[in-house]
Amino acid sequence: MADDQHAQAGRLLLVEDEQHLAAGLKLNFELEGYVVDVAGTGREAAALLVAPEPYDAIILDVMLPDTSGFSLCRKLRDAGNFTPVLMLTALGTTDDRVAGLEAGADDYLAKPFDLAELLARVRSLLRRQDWERSQGVEPTSGVYGFGDARIDFDRKEATMRGEEVKLTRLEFDLLRYFATNPERVLSRQELQKKVWKLANYPNSRMVDNFIMRLRRHFERDPSAPVHFVAVRGAGYRFIPAPR
Repeated sequence: MADDQHAQAGRLLLVEDEQHLAAGLKLNFELEGYVVDVAGTGREAAALLVAPEPYDAIILDVMLPDTSGFSLCRKLRDAGNFTPVLMLTALGTTDDRVAGLEAGADDYLAKPFDLAELLARVRSLLRRQDWERSQGVEPTSGVYGFGDARIDFDRKEATMRGEEVKLTRLEFDLLRYFATNPERVLSRQELQKKVWKLANYPNSRMVDNFIMRLRRHFERDPSAPVHFVAVRGAGYRFIPAPR
């Protein structure tokens, strides 16, 4: 029965160098039915992440002795690993949260935190992943094409003119939101809220930077975009098939 409960709850990788905190979190996650591995450094985490059985979620501390959680998360995404990541950090400002999200994290929780909230956020991450796996509605599942680009949202793979393009999870999420809202003008505020889960964040440069990335990846001429088009004073419009 215990093994069945563990299988249902999922496997977690906890990357935390504070031993007492790591031990307490491991115990509480196991009481919830999770199988938990603990790493105290980025190097230990990297060694565990190459194991054949994948993790369902990663709880990642930003302040590690040999690297930063931001750097480790970015390397994961660049390597094509899109396991959900929840970052834990003593850095609690909105700008810090944005830095974590831009690195590829899915959620961000500042220390000190309430245990019940942490458990709820992990459950939410796993539910979201299960929901995404269960969806079969085009264009955000299967292969979606526009221009010279082909995006496989299920496999988290992208190509441009047949050449592989490495994307972060947030870049895939932004593409997915554009693909489900073609031809519609999307404000920066809407994109921040729907893609980054940030409401009323005053700095819109983050959105502009990500749009520039998508243009570099998928526009024939990024200086004269035809797919990711700026609408002056309003936001951006995604045009899959320009006339």
